[in-house]
Parts: sequence; C-alpha cells; structure tokens
Amino acid sequence: MDTANPSSQPPLGNTAAASSGGVLPRLAPSEWGRVTLVGAGPGDADLLTLKAARALSSAGLVLYDHLVSDDVLQHVAAGAERIYVGKQSRNHTLPQEGIIELMVRLAQSGRSLVRLKGGDPYIFGRGGEEAEALAAAGIACDTVPGISAAQGAAASAGIPLTHRDHAAMLVFATGHLQGEEGERTVALDWAALARPRQTVVIYMGVGTLPTICTQLIAHGLPASTPAAMIERATLPGQRSIVGTLQTLPALSVAHGVHPPALIMIGDTVTLQARIGSPTGVLTGFPALADTAPPQALACTA
Repeated sequence: MDTANPSSQPPLGNTAAASSGGVLPRLAPSEWGRVTLVGAGPGDADLLTLKAARALSSAGLVLYDHLVSDDVLQHVAAGAERIYVGKQSRNHTLPQEGIIELMVRLAQSGRSLVRLKGGDPYIFGRGGEEAEALAAAGIACDTVPGISAAQGAAASAGIPLTHRDHAAMLVFATGHLQGEEGERTVALDWAALARPRQTVVIYMGVGTLPTICTQLIAHGLPASTPAAMIERATLPGQRSIVGTLQTLPALSVAHGVHPPALIMIGDTVTLQARIGSPTGVLTGFPALADTAPPQALACTA
C-alpha cells in the first residue's frame, strides 16, 4: 500500500466479490493470460509513468487497490472491466490470498489483466508476494514500477530524502502492527532506525506514531530530532505537519491526521522551511523558521 491517496469512489463494474465466485474455464497453459503489475504512483495522475499509462489504456481487465486515486483510474479504457480489491484496516474486500487466487484463476481462464497498485508495487505493496505466487503457478508476469509514496511526498513537501550535509542513508520501514491479536506490536530494528545522518520514512505508521517516536528516542535519537507527517502527498489537500520526535504525536492528534500519511524523520526535514511550499504546512518546530534565509523563495514540486 505504497501510496498517499485512497480512491474515494466505489468500484465500477464488477466487484471482486461478484467476480471471484463465478466459474471460470481453465485452459491449457499455452492459452493462459498474463498479469502486469503496475505502480499507480502516489496519487497525482500526472506522476504516472508513460509505460503505466499505456498499460492502463490498453487493458481489458484491471484489479485495483484502495490506494489508487480516481484521477489515475481515468486512464483505464472506458470499456475495460474494473474489479475493486481494496484493503483498508480491518476492512478487506478480499484477503491477500483471495486476490492472488483471483488473479491466478482469471489468467488460467485466458484473461490478461493489469494489477494496479498504489505507489510502487515492490515497496510495501505486496507486489513481490503476488509476482512470486504467479510465477509458482506458471503465469507470465511483468512489472511496471511507479513513483513511490516516499518520493512523491519528498518532492511535494520539500523534504529531500538524501542530502550531502544531512543524510547519507535512506531507510524505508513499515509501522503497522504485527503479530497475533492481543500481542501485536511494531516489530522494527529500532537501533538501526536510530542511527544518525540518515532519513527514515515510515509507511503505515499513523496509528502507531507514539510508539515509533518513543522507541526511537529510547534507542538514542534526540527528542529534538526533526520529524514530519505528510498527509495525502501530491494531492489536493496535502498537509505537512512538521515537528520533532517529541512533539509530532501530539501535533498529529491536534491536527487530525488520518491515513494515508507518511512519517519522515531526520535532519532533512529542516530543509522544508527553505525549499518547500508554505501552503498546507503546520509546524510545531519554531526553530525551522529561523533556518530560512530572509529572501528564500518557496519551491513547489
């Protein structure tokens, strides 16, 4: 679910529930269709790659996720069949295993399809699992990469992911809870994430933000480490909430941050005041304003 925006519209045409229950013919392997995993990017349809746009415009069948914007779906051919297989917290149209089973059965019935995923399929989009399962079933699969949510958020908010003076390393992590009910926790290598001179981007961490910040401070990062949340990156209504590890959890609650949003941690966050647009920026880190030169020009990606 590597993206910054959910589709606000209900699925058009067939739904996964309707399509998954029907009986599909199974053909000889030489007649099977192929699957193309396509990265939809962070939400702004202008950030689709040319290859992704071509795949959508020529597809006859598209299985798409919750975190695919309506504008991106406009690139799907008008006559194509769309099947919504979106997953939200505790609300899955189909479980992951069901999505894979549906793709396999459709391909084995002779239908080629596009599997449209937010961001990049191979960055927290479970595209690797799907490609692996398709390969095991003997189904041809291509992958079209997409601009990741982290890249989109960095460019649109004005927070570089790397910088010679601030961050020589970049780490992506997922902040969602793992484990069995009642024993769920954020299982991350906190010591590695708390190293200096790196930018850490955490996906799916809105609900676990207090734990993330507490653990990073406990493992050595100063409480004053710059940190930000980028909500609905690249889309109308994007907001950047800028603070520190100590203040960001309270700022998130005060400003009502909701998924999809990314957490960005590290000294590169301070550059937002210099190179980012002031529009939609809510800051709880006054020191940032002091770093901007008097004649600084706002830059909008």
